[in-house]
Amino acid sequence: MPAPALGGASAAPGATTGSRGEGRGSPRRSRLSLVGASVVMFVRVMRANLLTLVGFILTVLIVVTAAAVALVPAIGDLFHLSLSVLPYPPNQLFTGPVFSPPSPAHLFGTDSVGRDLFSRVLSALPIDLGIGVSIAGFSVLLGGSLGLIAGYWDRPWTLGGVQSLVIMRVTDVFLSVPSLILALAISEVLGRGTVQSELAVMATWWPYYVRLTRGEVLAIKNQPYIVAARAAGVSDGRILFRHVLRNLLEPLLVYFTMDIGTVIVTYSTISYIGIGVPPSIPEWGNMIQAYQDNLVTQPWLVGSVAAAIFVTVLAFSLLGDGLRDILDPRSRRILAASAPGQGGTKLAAASPGGSDS
Repeated sequence: MPAPALGGASAAPGATTGSRGEGRGSPRRSRLSLVGASVVMFVRVMRANLLTLVGFILTVLIVVTAAAVALVPAIGDLFHLSLSVLPYPPNQLFTGPVFSPPSPAHLFGTDSVGRDLFSRVLSALPIDLGIGVSIAGFSVLLGGSLGLIAGYWDRPWTLGGVQSLVIMRVTDVFLSVPSLILALAISEVLGRGTVQSELAVMATWWPYYVRLTRGEVLAIKNQPYIVAARAAGVSDGRILFRHVLRNLLEPLLVYFTMDIGTVIVTYSTISYIGIGVPPSIPEWGNMIQAYQDNLVTQPWLVGSVAAAIFVTVLAFSLLGDGLRDILDPRSRRILAASAPGQGGTKLAAASPGGSDS
């Protein structure tokens, strides 16, 4: 009799341990299933919206190419090797014919001194993309923070109301002058150069995010759940981080993604005038300025650079426009249900945010 009692006692903890392990594993399985449902939902939404899929693929290719062009030579330097993903060095002069048209050896042809244009266009990609992301990112942080302050604490006859008034009037001053003209004026004051021109564009780009963020915050802070949280005694900081910021991420992310292409065009215009990147460094704006005299006789010179700008702007515009549908629960469910294949409605219901009204 003692032996079965001991056996039963030893079996009971094992069973308890197994149930505990199963309990610990269930949240993990739940998270994995949630991630899987999100991935499936993302794929279905992409299949339902062809333009978003094209923008996503182009953006991934552009970002990966820019990272490879910038990082591969740096990795080679660590190991004292000469590594590059470019067919030719961007500033290497060839002894062959100049103004060579596009060919298998030179996909975009060569310029007036025999430099491979395809290599120069690719080498300029990390510079232009990095400038676009950095300027738009800085504008999101600065303009979003100021817009958040100006919108959430906008109460008459309070210190917050005075802050909101000052922020918006300063913003209106910057918005009253076209950003390109103001950036050119600031560039002349700071001096010519890559960093100076980038700072000039940064100084003129944040007001748009102030307007966008303030408008969203004014709409969010009067929602019933915000009013209920404030009545329950929840602090302003907790309301901002748990409710307001979470609802701001969607419009800011969409606008930021679409704004990268606009920043690239604006900075290329400044560089085209001769204020931005020095001519010795390949950049799309100064390349167009250098090749503009050959537009009629050798159109592939300007055409290839213009095509690179067009594809980059188009990719981020399509992606940003598609993100609006992907991040919005209602649009996401409609797109998933209309995607090719069966089970779209079930996947839409199982997706994150599927129960939103």
